[in-house]
Amino acid sequence: MKPGILVISHGSREAEWVKLVDEAVAAAVSMPSLTGVPVYSSFLEIVEGRLIQDGIDALEAQGVTELFVLPLFVSSGSTHVDEIGQAFGQPPISELEGDLGTFRVMQANIHIGQPIDEDEEIVELLLSNIWPLSASADRETLLLIGHGSKEPVFHERWQQGLNRLAERLRELGGFAHAATAMLLPDQAAERMRELQQKRPDEAVIVVPLFLSKGYFTNTVIPKRLSGLDYRYNGEAMLPHPAVARWIERRISTWLEQLGATKRYS
Repeated sequence: MKPGILVISHGSREAEWVKLVDEAVAAAVSMPSLTGVPVYSSFLEIVEGRLIQDGIDALEAQGVTELFVLPLFVSSGSTHVDEIGQAFGQPPISELEGDLGTFRVMQANIHIGQPIDEDEEIVELLLSNIWPLSASADRETLLLIGHGSKEPVFHERWQQGLNRLAERLRELGGFAHAATAMLLPDQAAERMRELQQKRPDEAVIVVPLFLSKGYFTNTVIPKRLSGLDYRYNGEAMLPHPAVARWIERRISTWLEQLGATKRYS
């Protein structure tokens, strides 16, 4: 038995986005608990030469027989997480069929992990992004904005996850209120106006729920909220070290469940 890890994130045309993901994976791999375990950081699309099939091939070439697929996505409401699972032979969770086809796996047994969702350490990470914008938490409302989805099942998963995460942030941070919005469907401006009408005495802090800074945090969210009054710094999860710790923790937990020893050959 030889375990190996395939980390999958979305990919981007922005070199900095890819660099931040690579640095997080490298930091996780450098931790003592993962010494000797082959790990490949792959991308769903765009990053040529490092797509998912490239990662599978590279790990199997190293003799990997047990392959843990870790989706580095923020929500289990992502349609991408489900289409990745489908391409590895898992049944779809809705009527939406993915377009990745079927991945070629020659020898390895496949084990699919879960995305980040409401991981407690990631909650702390988001709070650390919020604090520089906060002056008096008991007079402030949080608006947590995620990518979202219009698709049945996925939309509900996004909404449930956002609600739980927003409430946890409100509770831990001592904020007056918390609300959520998705970019897909386009809810951000409407939710912001609702908050300002219902709670005119509370400042609104906008919290982006994105893995890395890029087009959505730098352009889409500010454009959707143009002309409205809010506090925002555009900080994403990366480059915070909590992401690397999350990666390491998920991999280590799987290795323990697999019954593997600390070093591999």
